[in-house]
Amino acid sequence: MESYSTGEALLLGLLALALIFWMKPGIKATLEQSRNAKSDWMGLLVPIGFVIMFVIFLIAMV
Repeated sequence: MESYSTGEALLLGLLALALIFWMKPGIKATLEQSRNAKSDWMGLLVPIGFVIMFVIFLIAMV
């Protein structure tokens, strides 16, 4: 497996920094919106529960 040369690594790092600065306004707005949103734990727990039950079903079928 080949590793990056110094120039390629530097260019990749600069590209990543440019991408972060380009997306900074959207990231900042999203973080502010998520702070003001009410939490919805059931919206997270119900799908996870279904996935767990499905995995248990698949294991039981073997």
